[in-house]
Amino acid sequence: MSPLLQQLLQQVDQLSPEDRLELIRQIAQGLKKSEEVVTAKPRWADLKGMAPYPMMGEDAQDWVSRTRREADEHRSQVLRGE
Repeated sequence: MSPLLQQLLQQVDQLSPEDRLELIRQIAQGLKKSEEVVTAKPRWADLKGMAPYPMMGEDAQDWVSRTRREADEHRSQVLRGE
């Protein structure tokens, strides 16, 4: 048990039963709000910056350019019958 939790429990012991119930209500409401945030579906904006840069060791624009070039080369080979 952390020292902070021990200190809080000592302070709670000094509260009246009504105040303890109010504390429980407040804590429960806070946990409910935290749970709602955790279970909410992430928006794309929430995911921004989560992946390391460059991802997979390659810059995004370099990847796009390379894959387009490779697709063009493949298409040319198929059309030539190679």
